[in-house]
Amino acid sequence: MDTKITAELRATHAGRIAEEILRKCVHCGFCTATCPTYQLLGDELDGPRGRIYLIKQVLEGKEVTEKTRTHLDRCLTCRSCETTCPSGVKYSHLLDVGREVVEARLSRPFGQSLTRRLLTTVLPRPALFGSAVALGRLFRPLLPAALASKLPPAQPAGAPWPAPGRHARRVLALAGCVQPSLAPNINAATARVLDRLGIEFFEADKAGCCGAVRFHLNEQDAARDDMRRNIDAWWPHVEAGVEAIVVTASGCAVQVRDYGHILADDPAYAAKADRISALCRDPSEILAGEKARLLPLLAARLERRGKLAFHSPCTLQHGLQIRSTIEGLLQAAGFELTPVADSHLCCGSAGTYSILQPELSGRLRDNKLAALRAGEPGQVATANIGCLTHLQAGSALPVRHWIELIDEVLA
Repeated sequence: MDTKITAELRATHAGRIAEEILRKCVHCGFCTATCPTYQLLGDELDGPRGRIYLIKQVLEGKEVTEKTRTHLDRCLTCRSCETTCPSGVKYSHLLDVGREVVEARLSRPFGQSLTRRLLTTVLPRPALFGSAVALGRLFRPLLPAALASKLPPAQPAGAPWPAPGRHARRVLALAGCVQPSLAPNINAATARVLDRLGIEFFEADKAGCCGAVRFHLNEQDAARDDMRRNIDAWWPHVEAGVEAIVVTASGCAVQVRDYGHILADDPAYAAKADRISALCRDPSEILAGEKARLLPLLAARLERRGKLAFHSPCTLQHGLQIRSTIEGLLQAAGFELTPVADSHLCCGSAGTYSILQPELSGRLRDNKLAALRAGEPGQVATANIGCLTHLQAGSALPVRHWIELIDEVLA
């Protein structure tokens, strides 16, 4: 694709990245076939090809309009188009640049700005978010139904974390920002599973939100500060020889994998960010590498455990490019996996998308739940806290993180 990006933008790292991505796109349109919003709306500008054209116009100095921002806001950043693209276009990276430029040139209405500011203030702060969740549960009967549905019931206290210092092999954990309040058993279950494999799973002091919330709501400078804080918190452990940084929410893992790209022009952090990205792992990658020890443990407890539908988050299959690994682990644990039609399509959670685009998000969730229920499973498993809470809010079926199921089998 021919580009004429402004000289001002071409002089920046982001502008050069955007130009390189644009030149790879041949406008073949394969991406539209797997784009959730294009499937719903049928509008070329609500598909990747149309949005790429809009971003190209913006980067070439054309006027930024409300229409442009609306179509970019509707994108879920699910990266399904990247999986489909035969030319290897990194659409999500281009979208980040386009959204940042649009946000700088076009002010938002007060209501939109206030909502986004609240999200970027509350969600990345675990103490503040945890207090809000506790109050929400206390006053649930008084809350609007749409808000009350987003609050899962408090999890009962499960088994404790294993005692530290028992194993020579160690991996870092990302505690996250919303998961500790909404589903604290996920990381605890991961710690217990890894402990049985001779690996210590531990959280570092002062590490916090991965930066995804602020980054995708166009507070990108603040998001980079979140990333630098995590790198500083993790770095002594990296130098001490931890094997990996294990992130149990696939949405956060995609962000951590992108640290090297996002901080590439930061001379103080670029090399460290690359190292952090290279160490980032989904728990399924660790378990897949320990099959020789894990499978005998599962086989010793093997029994039929009923039908299970697995929802593969977009961040897992399109962002991390992990497919079939978790399904194989669940089958080895005795679960009968039911087929899920259009499993490549997004459930509509997409971070804060379910709050900012509730109508589109609701339609996508309804479609996804219909596909998950078709095989009449007894429960649903997934790999991301956002998908888990979003699906649970619209379903009578229990929705669990897959690692909790493995933990229960091993227990």
